[in-house]
Amino acid sequence: MITGSTVAVTAQAVIASLGTLLTAAALAYAALAWAAVTQWRNSGARPLLGRGAVPRPRPAPLTVLKPLCGAEPGLDDSLRSLCEQDYAGSVQIIFGVQHPGDPSLAVLEGLRRDYPRLDLTVVVDPTRHGASAKVSNLINMMRAARYDWLVLADSDVRVPPGYLAAVTAPLADPGVGIVTCPYHGVPRPGLWSSLGALFINDWFIPSVRVAALFGSRAFAFGATIALRRDALDAIGGFQAIADQLADDYRLGELTRRRGQRTVLSDVDVETWVDERSFRQLAQHGLRWLRTIRVVRPAGYAFSAVTFSLPVAVLGCVLAAGSDVTLALLAATVALRLMLHFATHAAAARRPPVWAIPLADALGFALWCTAFVTREVQWRHGRYRVARDGSVQPISQGHSS
Repeated sequence: MITGSTVAVTAQAVIASLGTLLTAAALAYAALAWAAVTQWRNSGARPLLGRGAVPRPRPAPLTVLKPLCGAEPGLDDSLRSLCEQDYAGSVQIIFGVQHPGDPSLAVLEGLRRDYPRLDLTVVVDPTRHGASAKVSNLINMMRAARYDWLVLADSDVRVPPGYLAAVTAPLADPGVGIVTCPYHGVPRPGLWSSLGALFINDWFIPSVRVAALFGSRAFAFGATIALRRDALDAIGGFQAIADQLADDYRLGELTRRRGQRTVLSDVDVETWVDERSFRQLAQHGLRWLRTIRVVRPAGYAFSAVTFSLPVAVLGCVLAAGSDVTLALLAATVALRLMLHFATHAAAARRPPVWAIPLADALGFALWCTAFVTREVQWRHGRYRVARDGSVQPISQGHSS
């Protein structure tokens, strides 16, 4: 005869087993993430081409597309890092804005003055081609593009010397669809920016390294995408992603569907992280996580384990603090710290250790919240994300 007490004991045992499993899974992922980042750090990635490098055949001419919206913090430094490249071939740089009063135009005037020999083009065009203002900007800019090798990069990305040569080199292989770059966040002063940078550096990019360790290339990042014009035309041009929230991911996906490879570059670029408030940080995090949830729903459901520290704590709580889960939790904490130090090994200034559990807990909370609705805040508008990754505006203000 099964009594209520028997059922209760059985339920407790199941919950405790689940807690132990969660804690073990968190530990396993923390170990994988640390190993993937360490392997990448120690892999002896090819150095970027720079002054004094061994001469190579003259590379193909290329067009760089830089969609802009406002004078973001660090914009001048980011754009100058692109203007100071030592690419051996011809380079056209196109900056695109959608409003004649955009504050970034003042920064561009300074660039034109300081780099008079560069081929700099500014496109001001408010034409919209879909829900994505960024992609509309790219479509407008493409009308001025003269060359067949293309490099797209977000406005807040700062690049090292030799960047253009390194990211475009794989395009010589017709089997390559796109080349994309990992990146790391450089926070502006303040707690919220530091937490945002930790979200990128200690959670997102290590998860990319883990995926790459197992051979996955199902990713593409707006920090950099290099591709040939023929590959872009074959998927229908930028018009094919004009309504997509994850426009960068879709570019990679559409080229892979045609049998072309995605290459993860050795180049690691910087992106500015400027979060002025908790609300802004949460909105950005939710948009990011809901984007991942839309493009990879099954993978997203299992990605909770990537928040190893809060998941290990949760597992320990479910298992009522058993000796096994406490030991697993301690090991997870150690590996999480090892991952943090490996990730920031080359950083001039490392975030404080006390911010790690705060950033991890916030990331896990946002991960849970991302299941609640399909609405996202994108620039000055609010959108609903459909199951195919397209977005429909709910309310929209001035955006580009």
